[in-house]
Amino acid sequence: MVFSDLFFLFVFLPAFILLYRLGGWLDDRHSPDQLNPSHCWRNAVLVVFSLLFYAWGEPVYVLLMIVTVLLNYLSALWMVRSVSTRKIALVTGLVMNLLILGSFKYLGFFARTLDSLGLEVPVPEISLPIGISFYIFQSVSYLVDVYRSDAPAQRRYADLLLYISMFPQLIAGPIVRYDTIAREINSRNASAEDIYDGVFRFLIGLGKKVILANQFSEISDRFLVDGLGSLSTGGAWVGILAFTFQIYFDFSGYSDMAIGIGRCLGFHFKENFNHPYCCDTITDFWRRWHMSLGSFFRDYVYIPLGGNRRRQWFNILVVWFLTGMWHGASWNFIIWGLYFGLIIMVEKFTIIPWKDRIPRPLLHVYALLIVVLGWGIFYFDDMGALATFFQAIFGASDHPTDFTVEGALFDNFWLWITAILFCMPVRRWVSSVPERLMPGHMGIVGNITLLSRLVVATVILVISVALLIGATNNAFLYTRF
Repeated sequence: MVFSDLFFLFVFLPAFILLYRLGGWLDDRHSPDQLNPSHCWRNAVLVVFSLLFYAWGEPVYVLLMIVTVLLNYLSALWMVRSVSTRKIALVTGLVMNLLILGSFKYLGFFARTLDSLGLEVPVPEISLPIGISFYIFQSVSYLVDVYRSDAPAQRRYADLLLYISMFPQLIAGPIVRYDTIAREINSRNASAEDIYDGVFRFLIGLGKKVILANQFSEISDRFLVDGLGSLSTGGAWVGILAFTFQIYFDFSGYSDMAIGIGRCLGFHFKENFNHPYCCDTITDFWRRWHMSLGSFFRDYVYIPLGGNRRRQWFNILVVWFLTGMWHGASWNFIIWGLYFGLIIMVEKFTIIPWKDRIPRPLLHVYALLIVVLGWGIFYFDDMGALATFFQAIFGASDHPTDFTVEGALFDNFWLWITAILFCMPVRRWVSSVPERLMPGHMGIVGNITLLSRLVVATVILVISVALLIGATNNAFLYTRF
């Protein structure tokens, strides 16, 4: 199940809200301390619906997640109960998590690689559990945070299951660090402002996904899938630019929806995107894109390896090799990760020291060109298709352009313009307009903001529902990672 689905919007979500509110009423009614009410029933409803949400597509793998949570629960308790062996407990827990991730995500890849080298190795056919990379990384976050004493170990298995399985961020992130929400599991409050902001944030994400990302997916497929065999140079550029917009609005839209639902429940997930296509270097891009993954590798891999203090170049390459591997068990993802790692390493000794002396528009064009070409590596997991694409995009094509390219640009003119605008901090600019025009009239400004948000939210919901009726291309890209 995905958020941008009519069943989720009009059946699953209303049923969850109804029972969650009922759980809140029961918690308030039976709580001995009214200032700090229990969250027992609310958490129970959240866990049950999270498991149903995950089981909707892959019921068998719910058991895998439940067992994984149990292993991490026991590892953390071992850490706090035996000080002398807490490092052994941490290593044991980490190894178990990595074995689970490796078995389901990478075993087939390594077997195929060895087989291609002439070694007769049986290649297992194992389907990839949805979102396994996200919940394994959250499990790792939990164990390390407990080991570092950044957060307490969960004494109740159900509470740890809630953290790992929480449906808003379960299958495509953002990666929620345990120390971020540990206190909120049993002590949270969703104010009217939280719910108001959360609903609006959810609908913004829905619009990004349905109104923008889904439309761009049709354009990118037209050139990079259906038309790859006769791809023109113009078609290669239009196709990969469409995918550039698609992957941003798809993934940031999901993050917006996850953050919005979490906010309505009283959880405060950290931001995952900060207008990454406004970057001026690749270093800047990766500070803005998938920030939860970047901070995870920084805090749990890069800094423990030595960070900037020693072997910086080696640490960077390790992090970016792992970043590529995290995205998928395919050589193109490894190449993609190392591609960005090498560029970031070069930037540290070239562009970054001279950044203030280089015109910002020039830096912006440079960064976007590197990012767009990187998405070309990311898109094709078939090396032959990847070579065909890059030959076309660099001009080794029988024809530079065709009528399909012109149609994709001019027939979707307003779609391209809208996408460019919403890659910039438009919401921040627009929201500040009433305050600038009427300083000192906060009441009027608040009413204007409320009314405008209501209108925008209604329009997004109506258009999104209309587009979802009969939609055939609606899956989130990052659920496969």
